[in-house]
Amino acid sequence: MITLYGGPTPNGRKVAIMLEELGLPFDYRWVDIMAGDQLKPEFLALNPNNKMPVIVDPDGPDGELVLWESGAILWYLGEKHGRLIPQDPRGRAICHQWLMFQMSGVGPMFGQNAHFAFYAKDKHPYSIERYGNEVKRLLRVLDGRLAESRYLAGDAYSVADIATYPYTLRQAEARRAELPNLARWSDELGARPAVQRGMDVGRQDVRKETIEGGLAGLTDEHRSILFGDRQYAAG
Repeated sequence: MITLYGGPTPNGRKVAIMLEELGLPFDYRWVDIMAGDQLKPEFLALNPNNKMPVIVDPDGPDGELVLWESGAILWYLGEKHGRLIPQDPRGRAICHQWLMFQMSGVGPMFGQNAHFAFYAKDKHPYSIERYGNEVKRLLRVLDGRLAESRYLAGDAYSVADIATYPYTLRQAEARRAELPNLARWSDELGARPAVQRGMDVGRQDVRKETIEGGLAGLTDEHRSILFGDRQYAAG
């Protein structure tokens, strides 16, 4: 059985969705990033970059495999099980392109927007405007793609959709009139039972200090753990 070290974050949820889509049983281990679980020696032994999710696959190639970086995990699982990645070279390349678009664009830029707009102690107007505008631009790119294609990689649902959905769900709902194609795609994915189950993994662990929990009680200690002295002292 695969062990998933994750939590109720977009990156954690995308791997949970993938495991649910593949019908794979897994053991979920909550990494409480607000408490600093990711900085503990036992977690750093799994991922020296102190980020979740991480999977441990006892049936990996040549034995047990510890793998981190959510995009790499999705691609590994898709290739291993022969699902959710196109088989033809052209389709694979396009799928990989949109997966990398999520990893290099949507994930980091949405994250920076959340950081400066919600989590930063000092509000910096330039940063809030800069990343807010970049989120809007990326959403327009996605909406344009989905105006011409049912799914991000083409006619078939793939890892590119799984990677992107948890990041864009809220935006698709809030901007339905502005982004009708993204909203249509989001509704279709959200109706999938495996997506619903994956999004529910760890929901009981949502912290009140996060955006999803209402952003109540965020302290300087939390900021130190997430993006301050304690974070950087861990390496």
